[in-house]
Amino acid sequence: MARPRKDDGGLYKREGSQCWWMRYHDEDGLRRRESTLTADRDEAHQRLRERLRARDDHALPALRRGQCLPFGQWADFYLENLSQPPFRAPKTHAVNQCALKQLRTAFENAKLTQITADEIEMYLRRRLKQRVRRRTKSGFVVKGVLKATTVHQELRVLRRIFNVAVRKKLLVANPCAGVEFPARVDGLFRPHYMTWSEQNKLEFSAPEYLRNVIRIITETGLRIYKELIPMKKDQLDLDNRMVWIPDSKTPNGVAEVPLTEIAADAFRCQLALSGPGSYLFPSNKSADAHQKSLMTVWSWTLRRAGVPYFRIYDLRSTYATRLSAGGVADEWVTQLLRQSDAKVFKRYSQMKLQMKREALAKLNRLTNESGLGFGPSDPSTLSGKPLRVTATEQGTGTHRSLPQLDYPDVTNISYANTYRGRLVRPMG
Repeated sequence: MARPRKDDGGLYKREGSQCWWMRYHDEDGLRRRESTLTADRDEAHQRLRERLRARDDHALPALRRGQCLPFGQWADFYLENLSQPPFRAPKTHAVNQCALKQLRTAFENAKLTQITADEIEMYLRRRLKQRVRRRTKSGFVVKGVLKATTVHQELRVLRRIFNVAVRKKLLVANPCAGVEFPARVDGLFRPHYMTWSEQNKLEFSAPEYLRNVIRIITETGLRIYKELIPMKKDQLDLDNRMVWIPDSKTPNGVAEVPLTEIAADAFRCQLALSGPGSYLFPSNKSADAHQKSLMTVWSWTLRRAGVPYFRIYDLRSTYATRLSAGGVADEWVTQLLRQSDAKVFKRYSQMKLQMKREALAKLNRLTNESGLGFGPSDPSTLSGKPLRVTATEQGTGTHRSLPQLDYPDVTNISYANTYRGRLVRPMG
């Protein structure tokens, strides 16, 4: 039997210890001995393979550093360097701070490599049973149970922090990947497609500047609070029907955005409303500042129009869905949305029932029949003569070369021209 290579490492038990220990050689050839911190042999083998894989990828020092790094210290690094502008929007930074305030109570002193999926699930279950506490002048007031969406937001922040740790080689895998959220969360990641009738109701009920916002976003797909609301007048080039986006959520968002005629008209109307300031949507308090939020006027407009509530950000989803319904390729829709990942496009675009029916109408049931690309046919073009089966290769599933047909258009063959899967033609 061949002797195993010393570079492969191995497992062994120490006297008085229930955990398995692993030995291996690092990149410099030095022998390393570490505890796997588990009594399960299969799990110990998995951790040994992670060490060897990190060594081969020249990431072993970072992985060993992650083994000693507490979660609280890594969270401080994330908030200071990767959560604030220009990496993230101020609102996102505020959400991260609020979520980490709760996450620190459970994982503050735990090492990154010691946090498992089971511990995260137990934390989520405990949070779902807790009640909301509101601070008042007389003290804290206990209200109802926390919403599942609130707890799910904490899971999303935790997943994002671990993803950064994986990219920096501090972790081999994200423990949140094995977490199953222990409650049903309604309304997450389900963008609303605004129909044309809903848009007409909203435009009729909305103030003029919000009407311009609706038309601009559904025609250009601009991000509301990052690109449209802080826009300045010098970014517009209406003669060439183009708008320049100098700052965006992602690097791909910095680009020139073409305008449709409807979008250009909406921008012209907003220019007439904006006044002498530099911003296209100036604040009511100062002409030197822009509006910060549209949530109040958006909710009021929905109630006045009699339309069920949906987020104003779903107007961007409507833009993507209308492009897809118009036959634009997914690659082009991704570029028009200015997204770097095509997977994100699937969150925005939706296929409505009517679109599915229109797609089913294009179903080609005779594709590859006898080697011919048969398209949709008109039954009225078929001859009224009785049908006769032509010769085929029996038992082989292949057809002989077809004889010359005595009707003009071979593409007008449909189910009536076949009999039990064989090509037929009129007799006579």
